[in-house]
Amino acid sequence: AGRLERLKDDKSLRLQRLFAKAPNVEQAYKFIDQNRKMFRKPVWGPIAAEVQPKNQKTASYLENHVSQATWKAYVVECKEDYDLLYREVREKRNISINIITVERTNLKQMTRLYSDERMDVLRREHGFLEYLDETFTAPNTIMQALMNRHNVDKVLVGGEAVQNSLERKDLIEYLATREAHDRRPGKQSSCFFYSFKDQSFKYTSSISRFSGLIGTNTDDIGAAKLLRPGSDPGLKDQLAETIQKADELIARLQPEVDETKVKIEEMQKHGQSISQQFKEAKRTKNDYGQYKMKLTNQRDKFEEAQENAAKDNDKEKAKKVAKMKKLMENSIAMSENAAKTHNEIMKNTLILTGVKMSEDGLSDSLRKLTDQLNEKQAETAELANQYKAAANEYDRKKDILKGLLKEAETIAPKKDGWQERLDQDDLPENLEGVDDSLEEAENKVNNITDNPHVMRQYEERKKDIARLQEQLDEADGEKDMKRKQLEQKLERWEASLINIVQKVSEKFSAYMQEVGCAGEVRLYTAGAGEARESDEGENVPYNFKDWGVEILVKFREASTPQVLSAQTHSGGERSVSTIMYLMGLQNLMASPFRCVDEINQGLDERNERLVFKRIVKNSTFTLPAKQSNSDHCGQYFLITPKLLPNLDGMENENITVLFVFSGAHNFSNCLDWNVDKFIEDKKRFLTQGDEENVSNNNGSSRGNKRKSK
Repeated sequence: AGRLERLKDDKSLRLQRLFAKAPNVEQAYKFIDQNRKMFRKPVWGPIAAEVQPKNQKTASYLENHVSQATWKAYVVECKEDYDLLYREVREKRNISINIITVERTNLKQMTRLYSDERMDVLRREHGFLEYLDETFTAPNTIMQALMNRHNVDKVLVGGEAVQNSLERKDLIEYLATREAHDRRPGKQSSCFFYSFKDQSFKYTSSISRFSGLIGTNTDDIGAAKLLRPGSDPGLKDQLAETIQKADELIARLQPEVDETKVKIEEMQKHGQSISQQFKEAKRTKNDYGQYKMKLTNQRDKFEEAQENAAKDNDKEKAKKVAKMKKLMENSIAMSENAAKTHNEIMKNTLILTGVKMSEDGLSDSLRKLTDQLNEKQAETAELANQYKAAANEYDRKKDILKGLLKEAETIAPKKDGWQERLDQDDLPENLEGVDDSLEEAENKVNNITDNPHVMRQYEERKKDIARLQEQLDEADGEKDMKRKQLEQKLERWEASLINIVQKVSEKFSAYMQEVGCAGEVRLYTAGAGEARESDEGENVPYNFKDWGVEILVKFREASTPQVLSAQTHSGGERSVSTIMYLMGLQNLMASPFRCVDEINQGLDERNERLVFKRIVKNSTFTLPAKQSNSDHCGQYFLITPKLLPNLDGMENENITVLFVFSGAHNFSNCLDWNVDKFIEDKKRFLTQGDEENVSNNNGSSRGNKRKSK
């Protein structure tokens, strides 16, 4: 069923064919599919994936009539989506893409080339069936794009009867005649597809602009490649029939499967009861082994008692013999019971083996039918078992280590009191006494056989210690390997860092020379390479917390370069050095914007002009294409309460001056700024001043006349 569904997915198959031939179409498709929320309206395409021909023949007609560029094109419904798609795909990602704009408000009413009456004649007398746009389905926007570009609504599709009309030579003339309502002069061109004897043809007629005669062209049409269906319809029917037969077979075998499941459940219950009996027999066998061991111990004690009894009187000896006889009788009885139990265990084992073999035979048929389901369940169970086993192994090893630690503390405690033991009087006084005591202790150790579990535990712990030592050695080797890898990475990183600092130092030195000073930038490594002790007690060759960048400057000819500091240099000197250091860093990294605040305060006029010139030059040049995808090096904000007049670089077109008005006497509303009103007030002020001057002049002249009289 899954394979049948995949065969039906023609759109997915057409996309695969198209992406194989045009990778750029696939890249554009992925971007559109992942960012559809960015667009205002739906984005369609590629067009080849949006159309669905009725059959293989009409698919070959449509694929031949429409160009390959159109099949790869995407369709948008507004100008904003066109600009967005072109900018993101073509300009930013450098992916070639064809875009067609079809606005929903401009969907044209379909106007047929031939009237309904003429189309009836073409169907009845000439063998035409329909228009090309009627042979496939597509969204309205895609259909309109194909009508605008390739006039699929004006192309006819016919059958074998069209060939007869062509042989009569009256069809082309009939198609070239315009409709009565069409007032345009001359004849009209035409295009149609038809099939004849299992071959397909495209017939195109065109009107000469000079002679007005009809020119024709006939092309053979091959099978569709891009628009061909995803699979043969016969293959789909065959798969559907196979699926139906498989379903019938499953339905027929289902009663047998259910019956087999019932039998298996019964066998499993019987097997569980046998397994329980086997466990009980196994437990009895273990008891038998323990009793046997106890019997051996009792025999040893009996022999020891016989030796002691030889030294005692007859009455005590009789008691001991009676007690030993009773113990022997009990031991013999327990041994016989254990032997019988062992025989029962063997019989039950044989029965359980037969049951399991029968169970395996019955389960084989069911396992074949449910193999796919059990495969996934087995994988899940395997992962769960691995996880559980790993957790149990971790807990077990942890408990072993804790036990070993406790045992070590028990055997060799920190305060074991050996000095007091040496001061006691029961210790041997000479070497022969020490040898005798040592031999006696070894005999006691060798005669310890009552608890073999101690020896086995000792051997196991000895193996655990060896294994842990091996793990420790492997960890040490891995540590050395990691240290070597870290040193290799450190060498590459340090070389890259030194290279960057060298580039900054070159820029900084050049910029300081422009202002008549000298400067250098160097990396301070605090004696790197010398081994020193870390917080954990290990010797490390590097201590990065003490690393830094030193800026050395010299502002006077007679002085020597010194590290920039507030104790040695003035505020203006520090400002010049800081801005030149920032300029040196600016060319090595891309940033959307940079901002400095009052960097020019404290500078004399000469240094302020030179610093401003350097800032303008570094902030307005265009970065090379290899360093940045942008056409500029980022914005630079210089915040300052004042600037010197006639600064070099202020005429640069990339400089914008922004004034911040926040005083008490400024406008409360930006709409109060009215230049026309300012001009009128100024004119009125000047007019009033002129009138006052005229009146003053007239008064003084009259006074002079009176004086002259």
